[in-house]
Amino acid sequence: MRRIIKNRQIVEDQWRQVADGEPVPPQGAVIVSLARWRQEQEALLTRPGKLGLRLRNDEPVAGIVADLPCFALIALEFPSFKDGRALTQARLLRERHGYRGELRAVGDILRDQLFFMQRCGFDAFELRPDRSLEDALEAFDEFSVTYQPAADEPLPLYRRRCS
Repeated sequence: MRRIIKNRQIVEDQWRQVADGEPVPPQGAVIVSLARWRQEQEALLTRPGKLGLRLRNDEPVAGIVADLPCFALIALEFPSFKDGRALTQARLLRERHGYRGELRAVGDILRDQLFFMQRCGFDAFELRPDRSLEDALEAFDEFSVTYQPAADEPLPLYRRRCS
């Protein structure tokens, strides 16, 4: 089984990504593409098991807002570490649309980006096989204070009450 980082821990991934054209398993947690969701929505909703959606970074979040309650997980793709459009998708899902399910970053993700991805609302990370999950975990502890508001802290530092 593949391992991922979820809620700052290394865990076994319980989800199966089902490629377009591949048969959907009769049960269990599956992640499907937006195209497959649009084509097979009724069948996907009636099968036992959790349902996840995988969005490319060029697919607008606005097109799935009405369907958000159907998804226990949304995986946002990073085709290149230089392409940050999925960060915007994450913030829109969390802050504007109130999505509370698992939000997973997948693709070409660098260790240096994890802390900031978490701030945008990601709580799970599927790194490439050549990246060390143990090394990546250390990225979450590199900063102890954040100044600006984000999905993980809605108040800027100057508005937070000191204890």
